[in-house]
Amino acid sequence: MFKFLEKLLGKTSVNYRQLLRQGAIIIDVRTPAEYREGHIKESINIPLDTIRSKVQEIKSKNKPVITVCRSGNRSAVAKSILKSAGIEAYNGGGWQSLLAKLNG
Repeated sequence: MFKFLEKLLGKTSVNYRQLLRQGAIIIDVRTPAEYREGHIKESINIPLDTIRSKVQEIKSKNKPVITVCRSGNRSAVAKSILKSAGIEAYNGGGWQSLLAKLNG
């Protein structure tokens, strides 16, 4: 029943560890200053205000993308931009939250 409701509401659980094992990349869309204050080791910093100009570069990697930011709002916008460009993208939410999920 719960799975049915998740599908109905458009919510599905994502196995981020599995995505990374399959070659996904993490894109942190915070500012460079925020990124320097702490980030997931394997992540790439592409600030949200520049992500549109990097779509072709990201697309050329031909890998799923997990977007992260501080709280999940900017990463949701980035995910939408990437998905509309035909890139398999997932909103990982806040970077610290995703890090906890990956290490948990």
